[in-house]
Amino acid sequence: MNDVEMPQQTHPEPIPGQRLPMLAFYIGSAISFVGDMFTMLAIPWFVLQTTGSVTQTGITAFFATLPAVFSAFFGSALVDRLGYRRTSVYGDIASGITVMLIPLLYHTGGLALWQLLTLVFLGGLLKSPGATARRSMVPELAALAGLRLERANAFSDGINRVSGLIGAPLAGVLIVIIGTSNLLWLDAASFLISALLIGCLVPDVAVVMPDDATAGEQRYLQRLWEGVRFIRHDGLICSLVVVILITNLIDGAFFSVVEPAYIKHVFNSAIPFGLIVAALGGAAFVGTLIFSVIGHRLPRRLTYGIGYTIGGALSFWIFLLWPILPVLIGWQIIAGLAISAVNPIIGTVMQERLPVGMRARVFGTMSAGTLAGIPLGTFISGFVVSWIGLSPTLLIMGALYLLTTLSLLVNPVMRQMDRAA
Repeated sequence: MNDVEMPQQTHPEPIPGQRLPMLAFYIGSAISFVGDMFTMLAIPWFVLQTTGSVTQTGITAFFATLPAVFSAFFGSALVDRLGYRRTSVYGDIASGITVMLIPLLYHTGGLALWQLLTLVFLGGLLKSPGATARRSMVPELAALAGLRLERANAFSDGINRVSGLIGAPLAGVLIVIIGTSNLLWLDAASFLISALLIGCLVPDVAVVMPDDATAGEQRYLQRLWEGVRFIRHDGLICSLVVVILITNLIDGAFFSVVEPAYIKHVFNSAIPFGLIVAALGGAAFVGTLIFSVIGHRLPRRLTYGIGYTIGGALSFWIFLLWPILPVLIGWQIIAGLAISAVNPIIGTVMQERLPVGMRARVFGTMSAGTLAGIPLGTFISGFVVSWIGLSPTLLIMGALYLLTTLSLLVNPVMRQMDRAA
């Protein structure tokens, strides 16, 4: 059990004008996430179209996700030093420039695979500190707006979901109309617009940092390991990290490699890909709206476990058993509704248990731990699909996911999720 004194959660009445920073934060995040959806569909489809190789698609996804692990871990201390808003803005600008270079090179001198791998690696390296900063500023912005923390996190997750609802089918259509490389110009623009909104309209939130928050380089690694030690000594957070690491490994393999390969093999069009992703994101958005209203009344552990099981494990087997587009879209709606509560619950539990001065480094350390499974999953999945085929791969992924999520209901430390309510 964590022996650190927990910060008290208050819900002040909003003062006129103080909702604007929260609104700008949501809009900026939404625009950036629409661009991310463009990238998520465009990059694997680009590799599949130009090479026809699932293995090379997996390698590309590996280079795109691997740096996020290191960036999330080491970038957390950078967030402490630069501040939440500045880190978010710098990350968006740098990511926008990196993404812009992909179509620029492709349409001028040609884009070799090694160049694409380099650019997606740099894009992943620059993205995580900004994401850590945005997640860390939610409690203070929620307090300014007078929102419950559960509701603010539900809105934040819902914004991402509805951005997927808009971005995914739009990406599928635009891939057909303008091509995958041209789609990345829009992605680059989205990062820059997000940086402008957050930089101009979101204030530097006031947080109390420890005395060594701006210490010299000799304190850098020490402060990073403080985040590791905090997670190790908090049984609930440590358990969450392990579960999310495993599910991220499987999800990363599915969304980055297996799903686009499946869609190309069965439908040979990017439009069904966009529709399926959009159905999941749209249903999850509706689910987060529902959770924002009733979430504080639900048992967290049970809601978390059931949502993960229905929204995760069973989805793989639906792709395996019924490769019919209306059936797949219908199940994605069910899965999206079920899994919509997972991220708001995780965010709320974390924010309640973390001291304010350690929030960025613990969030960053947790992100590094949970993201570690994604590059491994994407790298292995390309070889596994090439070796045993799509159907056996989906069967194995569903079984592993089910075993992992069912453990949530029997692990006694997970009961602390409800005590934190």
